[in-house]
Amino acid sequence: MVYQIKIEQFEGPLDLLLQLTEQEKLDITRVSLAQIADQYLQYISQAENITLQNLADFLSVASKLILIKSKALLPLLEFSEEEEEEIKDLEHQLAEYKKFKDAARELDLLFKNPLHFFARESFLGQGMVFYPPEKITSNDLLKAFSKALGEIPVVEKLEQEMIREVLTLEEKILHLQDKLREKVQTSFSELIANTADKVEVVVSFLAMLEMVKQRIIHVEQGELFSEIKLKYKEGEL
Repeated sequence: MVYQIKIEQFEGPLDLLLQLTEQEKLDITRVSLAQIADQYLQYISQAENITLQNLADFLSVASKLILIKSKALLPLLEFSEEEEEEIKDLEHQLAEYKKFKDAARELDLLFKNPLHFFARESFLGQGMVFYPPEKITSNDLLKAFSKALGEIPVVEKLEQEMIREVLTLEEKILHLQDKLREKVQTSFSELIANTADKVEVVVSFLAMLEMVKQRIIHVEQGELFSEIKLKYKEGEL
């Protein structure tokens, strides 16, 4: 039997396999796949409308069908573990695809049945709830609308003010001295670890420089941008 069909009828290699098995009235088994392998290979060799993107998928399935057919013709042929898994995977995919295909057919039949469609309730019968005076004009409506808008209270927007804590250089120097009394040696990053305000970081750095200038502390930095270490001079704190 020559099996002729156009590419537009298939959505992919699994769709083609499924229709071939259904055409031959076969179950999805390794034996049936071996029987339709030749038809599948003949089809993809003659099809002209398969895109390059889809051709790889068709050829991948074809290679698995060739393995199955080879095993059917040569019973002594042994498959590798990977080849065996690929064949089992193909059978599983085809069986799952059939389930979805059958479900799609059932849904299609349901949607084609007009008894399963319901329209929204009609609003006929609801009368008008507003009857404007007969002599009212568009200008009258505009005046009424303007009056209604004028009666809406205007919400006054208050100006926002930022409340910032004023931090002096002297206060920060005293703060650093207290820190160094607790810990003889520390680093600048430790001193500002809990500082979220950039201004406070700058003031802390200026306080450190002032303490160096007053010879209260000694600072070290191994290289540019490396950690700055602070150590108070003995007898100064």
